[in-house]
Amino acid sequence: MRAHELTIGRTFGVTFDHGEDFFDALSAFCREHGVRQGYIPSFIGAFAEAEIVGACEKLENPDAPVWSKTYVTNVEAFGAGTLAHDPESGAILPHIHVSAGLKTQSADGRTSHLLRAKVQFLSELLIVEVAAPTMTRLRNPDLYDVPLLTFG
Repeated sequence: MRAHELTIGRTFGVTFDHGEDFFDALSAFCREHGVRQGYIPSFIGAFAEAEIVGACEKLENPDAPVWSKTYVTNVEAFGAGTLAHDPESGAILPHIHVSAGLKTQSADGRTSHLLRAKVQFLSELLIVEVAAPTMTRLRNPDLYDVPLLTFG
């Protein structure tokens, strides 16, 4: 277990508009407002299309992370995540998970890591900036090279 007390900065209410790429809009928001790290306690919205982590085939190693993706359309989404900072590129490194109900399939649900999404109508987010410590994602070669959130 790793833990660190967080010094909270600003809090924002943010909306993404119809047709925007979710991650492009998130990156633009962070650049425009100088947010380098933080968390999204929750967001709601709809996606015209999205890619989330998932597999339909039998997994060779069920203990290993799943790197494949599944494609969904016309979903209502509820999600949360963290925003870390890449000191080399200056980019944010989001880690977002969603629960998405497929509107055309009786709101049948999918829950997983969000890889890509196109906003349908709107997305409404709460974003909380973390002023300290520095939050980064370091890949752990002993754990399938998964990027793990680190503090300080």
